[in-house]
Amino acid sequence: MVAVVVTRDRHESLAHSLKAIAAQSHPVNHLIVVDNDPTELARDVVGDCQLPHTYLHSRRNLGGAGGFALGMLHALALGAGWVWLADDDGCPADEDVLAVLRQEADSRGLDAVSPAVVDIDHPDTLAFPLRRGLTWKRSLAELGDGFLPGIASLFNGALFRATTLEVVGVPDLRLFLRGDEVEIHRRLVRSGLAFGTTTRTAYLHPNGTAEFRPMLGGRLHAQDPAGAAKRYYTYRNRGYLLSQPGMRKIGALEIVRFGLYFVACKRSPREFLQWLRLARQGRRERFHRYPEGSA
Repeated sequence: MVAVVVTRDRHESLAHSLKAIAAQSHPVNHLIVVDNDPTELARDVVGDCQLPHTYLHSRRNLGGAGGFALGMLHALALGAGWVWLADDDGCPADEDVLAVLRQEADSRGLDAVSPAVVDIDHPDTLAFPLRRGLTWKRSLAELGDGFLPGIASLFNGALFRATTLEVVGVPDLRLFLRGDEVEIHRRLVRSGLAFGTTTRTAYLHPNGTAEFRPMLGGRLHAQDPAGAAKRYYTYRNRGYLLSQPGMRKIGALEIVRFGLYFVACKRSPREFLQWLRLARQGRRERFHRYPEGSA
């Protein structure tokens, strides 16, 4: 069992996350931390963790996509049978999260399994809204007590068999950040492997609902991140994803949805044109980085 954590300039939350990983009742045999921060200040944080570990410092910022790709490949090279993924701004809700994930994977024959991802400040609330049909679920209670097949938050506490990664691969470095998790989810769906989310356990994460703007009484939402760099990667990578097998059917709906949001709701045709330009850039696989120092 190898845990992989990607970090950049979040030393306090990283220390809290690693402490929670080390305290798991199911043993973690090895910890890999990929550090995208040029200062290397996370090295001491990792050194204080009470686990056998590998600290991988990248002199180039690989983003979340490249960081997880590097960490996952290193875990496989170490001979890991299972790989547990986590970001640096969240942590397992308690010491039994990994044990429950293993139990669920073994009893259900799963190739990957995710915990429910809940708000770190309000654990009864989901950290990200989850759409089921035309309704959005925002609380843990709304998900029920059981298993949600085909749904997973993959970089926030998800557990993978090593054989699963041999089938679906590792994240695409070109995406840098935003959309890399959706891309792996797309590959999982197309692979036919069994995966899903168990609501028997949870992973704590800062609330991410602010980016999702409701429309038509909450029947539709549009993602509108704060900051130019996040918008750049979100919309460009979304354009790429919607051109891939398994996601092409919803491409036309995306144009309508974001057109409605930017033009009718936000009254900003300029931003809709920017969205179209970035989505087209992604479809054409023009994966240029946002200007250095801005991301």
